[in-house]
Amino acid sequence: MVENNEIRTIAIVGGTGKEGKGLAYRWAKAGYRVLIGSRKQEKAEAAAEDVKSLLGDMPADVIGLANPDAAAAADIVAITVPYQAHRPTLESLKDILQGKILIDVTVPLVPPKVTKVQMPPAGSACQEAQEILGEDVKVVAAFQSVSFENLLEEGDGNCDILVTGNGRAARETVLKLVADAGMVGWDAGPIENSVVVEGFTSILIGINKKYGVTSSGIRITGVPRPEQG
Repeated sequence: MVENNEIRTIAIVGGTGKEGKGLAYRWAKAGYRVLIGSRKQEKAEAAAEDVKSLLGDMPADVIGLANPDAAAAADIVAITVPYQAHRPTLESLKDILQGKILIDVTVPLVPPKVTKVQMPPAGSACQEAQEILGEDVKVVAAFQSVSFENLLEEGDGNCDILVTGNGRAARETVLKLVADAGMVGWDAGPIENSVVVEGFTSILIGINKKYGVTSSGIRITGVPRPEQG
């Protein structure tokens, strides 16, 4: 549960898809106030109701709002939009996001070849976000390798979370949110390393297809695992 933590409210921009709702479920379960954002408020409100239904009788503060309202009201913002919507969504929210940490969950998948790693000219979606938003926004990549199915499992979902981004303090903040979500996170270094983290997603999609599963993930071995609350 949330204790002695200055971050109380998390917005998930483009949070109406599976990944956004899975993260909303995890953070709401941990006691955070979660704002699910969408271009259409009614769609966001419907997604918020979906998350509440997943939580059952558990008290939860989950609200659906238009993307700008969600981002403005949050202490920290995550973006979970498809790659095609990544740039226009960030450009529309640039002024609102100044001074905040942005958790970028976006992967530059290019259909139909989604099992092939295809990075943008900036190097990665996370680096692209940093270029769009400027240095006053700390962009951190995380949660690319965890599926909706993993997020709905109890415990750590049998999947570790690699966290990369600009600034150690920003990464530590996101690692705290990973831990509060009941998962194991690792500091994977600066934003340039996000190319590897994002690329893993295409590999995992390929593994899922080849072996007939839906939730392959990654584990870091050889390092003592942190205790989970």
